[in-house]
Amino acid sequence: MSNVYIIGLGMLRFGKYADRGVRDMAHEAVNLALQDASLDKKDLQAAFFSNTFWGMFDDQHSIKGQVALRSMGIDKIPVTNVENACAGASTALHLAYTGIKAGMYDAALAVGSEKITSPDKAKSLGAYAACMDVAGFEEHISKLTSLSQSFQLDIPEEDNPMGAGRSIFMDAYATFARWHMSKYGSTQDQLALIASKNHWHGSLNPLAQYQMTMTPEQVLNDAPVTYPLTRAMCAPVGDGAAAAIVCSEAFLKKLTEARPVKIIASVHGQGSERDMDGEDIGERLVNKAYNIAGISPQDVSLAELHDATAYGELHQLEAMGFCSVGEGGPWSETGATKLGGKQPVNTSGGLECRGHPIGASGLAQIFEIGTQLRGEAGKRQVEGARIGLAENGGGNIGVEEAAMCIHLLERV
Repeated sequence: MSNVYIIGLGMLRFGKYADRGVRDMAHEAVNLALQDASLDKKDLQAAFFSNTFWGMFDDQHSIKGQVALRSMGIDKIPVTNVENACAGASTALHLAYTGIKAGMYDAALAVGSEKITSPDKAKSLGAYAACMDVAGFEEHISKLTSLSQSFQLDIPEEDNPMGAGRSIFMDAYATFARWHMSKYGSTQDQLALIASKNHWHGSLNPLAQYQMTMTPEQVLNDAPVTYPLTRAMCAPVGDGAAAAIVCSEAFLKKLTEARPVKIIASVHGQGSERDMDGEDIGERLVNKAYNIAGISPQDVSLAELHDATAYGELHQLEAMGFCSVGEGGPWSETGATKLGGKQPVNTSGGLECRGHPIGASGLAQIFEIGTQLRGEAGKRQVEGARIGLAENGGGNIGVEEAAMCIHLLERV
């Protein structure tokens, strides 16, 4: 089986684009990746296209990838449409990786493109509920509500009721954050510190949706969403696209200007039926990835973690093995996760600041890790970056993600 390399990366700045659509954003990201790899469209042998809401918003179902790619002159090759909630783009990369690894293709494209902003704000926010069990939605929300109310915490009386004017995922994250605060003593101040760190990282990233710094105090004083989350701790609604081109070792040897990054592990899985104290999906999958790559958490130079809220980062620090379970907050306080620290996390600004167009986010993580391992990240460059980890979760069933992909990349 061939080793697999990333040879092309493309991404447009995430943001709110009233005059752009899924198709033209995908075109831009793919063209940037082709240019980065010094390849022509005809060199691609397969494509994997990630999108979540195009069908819901504009009735484009079923053949999304074929519509987007044929309209830019990429035809004849097999195109696979990928829909896996927030983990769609990383799943597309995983499928491209498996195709190369199996020897079916020598060069394949993974691309994610998403438009979520809408003049109808309620439509945008309501769409996220489709990333849960729709038929069991009311039962799920009832369980989250009961769980949230069972914790020994002082919750502000003016806290907004569940689902009020926001993505339902903010309520899910808030519930899990309250559990962690109740069990381990983590604090809202620690979440504010994480968000402040990511705002600083985002200020150094020209492709981030938010590029302004915020102090922990400013994060805490931002508009409340649902306790303990404030607006600055949560990923914004936005649009964007990102792409990666992967190839076999034999194909790589034919290239003269390649700046490859090696994929040393690509793991994909789904959540399980468990309670809050059961084995987490992230723990289970990352240990598999570490075993495949033959490394430990201490070997990771930097990571992009799925921080749809600041609590997401705190939790994944523990799940990925960067610190002990229950220590995500104190570990963040040490400065280890900040640029210049032991293991910088979300140097792109993360979902909180780089942005989170669902079907593109996983490949935006890969763009950041790849850029860092190539030594091309400019002011946010991690010195001596050798191995990067990208963890991308998607959807929610029960008390964890419905889907997740973890990739480990290595500098060549």
